[in-house]
Amino acid sequence: MTAPLTTPADPKPSLHVLLAGPRGFCAGVDRAIKIVEQAIGKFGAPVYVRHEIVHNKFVVQNLEAQGAIFVEELEEVPEDAPVVFSAHGVPKSVPAEARRRNMMYLDATCPLVSKVHREAERHEAAGRHILLIGHAGHPEVVGTLGQLPPDAVTLVETVEDVARIQPPERPLAFTTQTTLSVDDTAEIVAALKARFPDITGPGKEDICYATTNRQAAVKAIAARSDMVIVVGAPNSSNSVRLREVASRSGCPRAIMVQRGADLDPAEVDGVSILGLTAGASAPEILVEEVLTRLRERFTVTTEEVVVAVEDITFRVPPMQRPNR
Repeated sequence: MTAPLTTPADPKPSLHVLLAGPRGFCAGVDRAIKIVEQAIGKFGAPVYVRHEIVHNKFVVQNLEAQGAIFVEELEEVPEDAPVVFSAHGVPKSVPAEARRRNMMYLDATCPLVSKVHREAERHEAAGRHILLIGHAGHPEVVGTLGQLPPDAVTLVETVEDVARIQPPERPLAFTTQTTLSVDDTAEIVAALKARFPDITGPGKEDICYATTNRQAAVKAIAARSDMVIVVGAPNSSNSVRLREVASRSGCPRAIMVQRGADLDPAEVDGVSILGLTAGASAPEILVEEVLTRLRERFTVTTEEVVVAVEDITFRVPPMQRPNR
């Protein structure tokens, strides 16, 4: 009897992955996570965190496993427990309430967000009305608005808003959220300067270095890619902006996933070159998850496309009880 003919399994199709550099954690995110971890190590669990420390479910769940409890308001925190304020910053009323209740708190606000806060305060003290470029409701914008009297600032979200706003008759200044689209913000700033030629801008760009670098890296890979995947959370402003930048930079398709398990590799069928990046609040392990998922279906080769090297670090504040 003749043995049946056998044929080797079809080889996996090839997929070349362009890895954007830089990608993933920035210095402000890294500092914020370390603050929570070191607080748990110093004071023991639980340590409470007001709002997600950064906008990433994996990071939040990892910290919860170590003993962090995430809440939205201070009223949910026992008065004898340490509480950490998220990297996005908080209105002045939050630490004021913590002090009133004699609570111990640690502020994990990104130093670059704090810079925007101080800048806005200086403009207000100088008698200027502030036009804040940002997204309504985002925690960073809520925190910045909360540094100032309500009548001292007007939120500007789009170029169209510039034509509609009616600021008070006094000198004007503008500041921005740190995680915006660089290109969109440039258009809004140009419109502001055209309508208000004497407006005062920041001494140094408010959009943070990490946002700028990650968007530049996405532009570098998008034009070469048939598809771009951004690893990040849907409530992460900088991650959402990366997907938008990829779509505007010549890539036919750009999607977001939170981690490898969220990706159906079949979505990548027919793609020869794939761009891959991660928002500033997404750890590199999640990028590795996506690559592992892709290797289930494809023979993957990778290429790093680096547009900037980041060596910035931010100091973690002392783990003591100075704010009681």
